[in-house]
Amino acid sequence: MRLSISHETTYHYDDQVRASIQYLRLTPHDSERQQVLSWQLALPRPVRAQIDPFGNILHVLTLDEPHEAIVIGARGQVEIDEKREAEHESQSALPFLRFTRLTEADEAIRAFAIAQTHKRTDRTALIDMMHALNEHITYTPGSTAVDTSAAQAFANRVGVCQDHTHAFLACARSLGVPARYVSGYLCSDSSEHLSSHAWAEAWIDDAWYSFDVTNQLAIPERHLKLAVGLDYLDACPVRGMRRGGGCEQMHAKVVVSPSAPIAMPAAAKKPAPAPMIQVQRQG
Repeated sequence: MRLSISHETTYHYDDQVRASIQYLRLTPHDSERQQVLSWQLALPRPVRAQIDPFGNILHVLTLDEPHEAIVIGARGQVEIDEKREAEHESQSALPFLRFTRLTEADEAIRAFAIAQTHKRTDRTALIDMMHALNEHITYTPGSTAVDTSAAQAFANRVGVCQDHTHAFLACARSLGVPARYVSGYLCSDSSEHLSSHAWAEAWIDDAWYSFDVTNQLAIPERHLKLAVGLDYLDACPVRGMRRGGGCEQMHAKVVVSPSAPIAMPAAAKKPAPAPMIQVQRQG
């Protein structure tokens, strides 16, 4: 399947921002599952690509002059291998056993993981756990925040795809299974879920297998991967800091569709930035 993506994020600030820095993980790379046919970013100024510690393509946008808004755009086409269920990598999966503040497994999560898998760590057991998490944490837009942890979402039983993914990571790692956060896009017919999406991957039988808790999918047929990490903060598409600016307003428009390319609006004339640990919510 060939997917066309158009992603535009606009930030407006009440006051002038004196300086800002943006970390952008908005560029996919080739893998066993996906081949990038074309991709470009629309930014206030040219920036160089680099590779972060998790192998993601990272762009760092620094704006030293005053600005009141910023428009960040990405568009392109990627070919997805719908039949491939797993991906192989040469890098060790062991770092993805480490818990973070957002993925720490408390007593309730550990007990849940054991109850759902009976301490098994095969793919079938993790799929069962994925379905159980979907039932336990009801998909509820606006119910959580960027810094909501897996334990908090699990206890409150509401969340979005970001929370579903963090909870799955907490469960899997508590069972001794390396698991990582995936940020990307989902081509979906449902208007309930945003095209900007998050899901998990777990290391089973020397390969990475996908687990989309929100949509209860274990085969990533329509998923386009942007970045991976220990949690959302490692893999989120846009994250940054700024000096000044006051309150901000953020508007994101993401369109993912099969086959046909999508035209992207021109970038705004005014350059601009991001907030104190400004991040885009997923799910």
